[in-house]
Amino acid sequence: MNWDQVFATRAGRMKASEIRELLKLLDQPDIISFAGGIPDARLFPAEAFGAAYAEVLSGPDAVPALQYSVSEGYRPLRDWLVGHMARLGVTCSANNVFIVSGSQQGLDYLGKLFLSPGDTALVTFPAYMGALGAFNAYEPAYDRLDPRSNREVESYRDKAAATGGRVKFAYCVPDFSNPTGETLSRADREAILDLTEALDIPVIEDAAYQALRFDGDNVPSILALDLQRHNGDIDAVRTVYCGSFSKTLSPGLRLGWIVAGKDLIRKLVLAKQAADLHTSTINQAVMAKVATRLFDAQVDTIRAAYRHRRDRMLAALDRHMPKGVQWTRPEGGMFVWVTLPEGMDGADLLAKSLQSQRVAFVPGRAFHADGSGANTLRLSYSCASDEMIDEGIARLGRLIEGEMAGV
Repeated sequence: MNWDQVFATRAGRMKASEIRELLKLLDQPDIISFAGGIPDARLFPAEAFGAAYAEVLSGPDAVPALQYSVSEGYRPLRDWLVGHMARLGVTCSANNVFIVSGSQQGLDYLGKLFLSPGDTALVTFPAYMGALGAFNAYEPAYDRLDPRSNREVESYRDKAAATGGRVKFAYCVPDFSNPTGETLSRADREAILDLTEALDIPVIEDAAYQALRFDGDNVPSILALDLQRHNGDIDAVRTVYCGSFSKTLSPGLRLGWIVAGKDLIRKLVLAKQAADLHTSTINQAVMAKVATRLFDAQVDTIRAAYRHRRDRMLAALDRHMPKGVQWTRPEGGMFVWVTLPEGMDGADLLAKSLQSQRVAFVPGRAFHADGSGANTLRLSYSCASDEMIDEGIARLGRLIEGEMAGV
């Protein structure tokens, strides 16, 4: 069977995730990995989850937890999220909350709902590669979203028309972005709202790292700012807020959520009914109990751990990186973004690093929708010990210094 002859055209845009491939290196004990942007499993509240599963399966919730459920999501979990969003300045009801099997599924659904082949998605350069992977299946074109220097509105429309479609949405990670670790200011967020209002398109706010602030002042979410523009009417906003439990409580349960106006939620429900009917009922029931009991305490624990590792990595970069190399100084999250001198290539550097230094990271080109960014790379400190950070950055610094001498 020649499978290529029957694949849809969109299959050609499905590429292996560089991060997923690099995660395989974690099984090699001599590799110092700054590659996978994953939470530290040692910090998961495993005992609390174990107790919650036992409680759910031994009580009156056992039968409904093992049964099919509604596509919108488990009501007690949605009710908890209503309260959680209220603490973030977002007033909504359970009817505005939709549970997905990880926020990655939410991005896939949004791409499916919004994008026809040739339509344009506005994304930052660089952007979260998982979002690009989700959107790629629906055959879009990409244009640059830069709130500090957005172009005239008509230029976006004209460029989209040239590819045979329309501008359909803007996508960003405003807090401690994957991959750069940077945070958009309030002015940047307002600029995104101004642009999307002028284009009359939604803005997808990927808030996967929102809870992981170590320093600085909290910045209102784009959704909260949008609500202020619409007198608190959640059904009048254009922002689609994507949240996740993966970076705070556990990625293994595959639970995320979307908050948006009811008109969009109804369409998302239809997409889920056609895809997997509903997210795991038992996992939702367990998450509702664990989130209710210890969400804030768990966030405090991981913030302290990741803050320490962030500080350790920044100090190591200060000590070991040669002049001409630049990096971000994130106020939270899991990532530092490194910019190498022009002419260097992150993918080539990775190959040499794995061979001679046994240090892994993610080359930056994969985060750029247009294939640019060759001289960039992403470092993650979330799972690294002090010794790994000190030794790994020292090795990487020596390698880069040697490569710079040969450029």
